[in-house]
Amino acid sequence: MMAQHKLTMYETAVYRIRFQGAFDEYWLQDLGADWTIQFNDESTQVTTTITGVMCDQAALMGLLSSLYNVGLPLLGVECLETLAGQSCRSEQQTE
Repeated sequence: MMAQHKLTMYETAVYRIRFQGAFDEYWLQDLGADWTIQFNDESTQVTTTITGVMCDQAALMGLLSSLYNVGLPLLGVECLETLAGQSCRSEQQTE
């Protein structure tokens, strides 16, 4: 059995975020990352699922706060995988 990697707050990871409602796709361009967007029509309510890379959990909290600020109720957040050894911080500093 493989040892499970311990997630830290400062680690780059792929997250899936699901919320009720929809938004303009251009909103995600401000994140500066590649995101996959999926809209679901569950009878009368529309839900949106976005999947993408966050540099760390502080960036994740910023995104969740933005969703809250525009009134989109959060339905779920899931860490899909960590990108151990990869850091968005060093990439952003070299640009």
